Amino acid sequence: MPQHDRIRRMTSAREYKPPSAVEKTFNRIFGYMAGLGLAPSFIYLLEVKGRKSGKTYSTAVNLLEANGKKFLVAPRGHTQWVKNAEASGEVTLKRGARRKFGLRPLADTEKPEVLKLYLTHYRSAVQRFFPVEPNATLEAFAQIAADYPAFELIPA
Repeated sequence: MPQHDRIRRMTSAREYKPPSAVEKTFNRIFGYMAGLGLAPSFIYLLEVKGRKSGKTYSTAVNLLEANGKKFLVAPRGHTQWVKNAEASGEVTLKRGARRKFGLRPLADTEKPEVLKLYLTHYRSAVQRFFPVEPNATLEAFAQIAADYPAFELIPA
């Protein structure tokens, strides 16, 4: 199937798929390890306040560092952590120590290069959430950009 057909099919039918029980377990383990500073260097425990409850929620995330900037990408799309982060405008990343960041949501026009880098770096963990391969053109990433929230982290 040509790549553009695959993109069209996946983006038109894209819906949030919650993590399986196995994925939840791995996320908890990696989140716990990241919080202690023991996970791979790119995995952090993201903490964000709930937009309705005010309760702090946490999840493991892969931090992308490129061109001297830090980025978060939501490979599963508009998840609860994304909605909470958008509402609060800030997150805390924990990797041993906690560090608070403000968020600058990326415009869809800014996302293709970031999405391509993210998929290239973390392919084994996130390829199943993307309808394109890491070697796809920036134009292909532009076609899917709206489905993938991405943020530049601004030190608080």
